[in-house]
Amino acid sequence: MFRIPTITKNLLIINVLMFLAAWVFGRQGVDLNSLLGLHFFLASDFNIFQLFTYMFMHANFTHILFNMFTLWMFGCVVESVWGPRKYLFYYIACGVGAGLIQMVAQFGEFYFLASDQIPGFGMGDVMEVARNSQPVLNMMTTVGASGAIYGILLAFGMLFPEQRMFIFPLPVPIKAKWFVCIFAVIELLSALGTSGSNVAHFAHLGGMLFGYIMIRYWRNHPGGGYGGYGRSRGQQFFDRMKDNWERRSHRRADDARSGGTRRESDWDYNARRKAEQDEIDRILDKVRRSGYDSLTEEEKRKLFDGGK
Repeated sequence: MFRIPTITKNLLIINVLMFLAAWVFGRQGVDLNSLLGLHFFLASDFNIFQLFTYMFMHANFTHILFNMFTLWMFGCVVESVWGPRKYLFYYIACGVGAGLIQMVAQFGEFYFLASDQIPGFGMGDVMEVARNSQPVLNMMTTVGASGAIYGILLAFGMLFPEQRMFIFPLPVPIKAKWFVCIFAVIELLSALGTSGSNVAHFAHLGGMLFGYIMIRYWRNHPGGGYGGYGRSRGQQFFDRMKDNWERRSHRRADDARSGGTRRESDWDYNARRKAEQDEIDRILDKVRRSGYDSLTEEEKRKLFDGGK
């Protein structure tokens, strides 16, 4: 947890705490998901604050487990590239956007359902039918961070389109851009092919849609607002990860040779290694200029130790 970026770590903590709170209050007969979940905007239980609170509520353990795992897996990378301020704005905006798209989809479902059952039904009859259907409309509630997290998935795919990923059960790695496209197509087909599903497919698509609009805007306006988007910075992130991994591998090998007794900091270690390499380079230059016999006993010892 100490290595997770600040915003991602706090989002994980808040979601888990809200899930536990919903479980505790539920045992007392208080349904926090109904209070803080996003109701259909024509329902009497709808409140504007639910556009923000619904993304911190979850239906069950499996729901929060998969959402938080995905948030940890991809959110850490995106936040490390964008920074906390831009990342938090993007996350909340995708969540709100997902909620808005979900309510538009719910309105379409409500309208066509009423049209099938009520002869001569039109737009002018919507409010009257809604007033008479409050028990049903109040059941149309959306909870979960999936919309915001699908926005994070899209951001990862646009930041690192060529990054290869292993996705179970595929036997070969797949590029991030195709991974995101496959998810988007699956959600679109699921949204169009199912009705009355407990999964808010349109909310997932809404999070990706709002994320795409924001990223495209930041790309075209790099100097304003939350600008600074660029693949180069994202590539630098993975380059730093690779460099850190290689340095740690070298340090582990050095520790094994020295019996694991090294206790210096990374900064001191890197400085010492650079000084040692500079000294070896100086000795080799001397050999090229004056021959091996020109070396002192100390220089020969250093060259021998460096060769090991």
